[in-house]
Amino acid sequence: MKRPRTIRSRLTCPYSYACTPLRFLFFAALVQALRLLRYIDENKAFSAFSVQALHSIKYCACAISLLYVACLPFLYRIAEKDDAPGVMALGLVVAFASFVIAVFAAVLQKLLQNAIDIKMENDLTI
Repeated sequence: MKRPRTIRSRLTCPYSYACTPLRFLFFAALVQALRLLRYIDENKAFSAFSVQALHSIKYCACAISLLYVACLPFLYRIAEKDDAPGVMALGLVVAFASFVIAVFAAVLQKLLQNAIDIKMENDLTI
């Protein structure tokens, strides 16, 4: 016998579809962060590879933030039905935290690129 769909299962379906790209983006950023740590450990911190890793982390964090903001209406519907206001706050905190990570990665990327440029300029100077 087929199980009837409840309100909760109908409301969580759109949010569950958004979880797969969120997982992919999170693990892609995690892999890039581990690569960045490996470059630092190998004394290759001032290289183009580090800049590329920060670039990837920045875009993954921006995409995670945008996906969470896009899921907020669905979280609102869940919070309204279950009378749980903390669900909305949790969604906003995650979106804001990933946005902060994206801004921090962008600043680090720019600083690292400037440091690499200065290092190259000093290497060419006698």
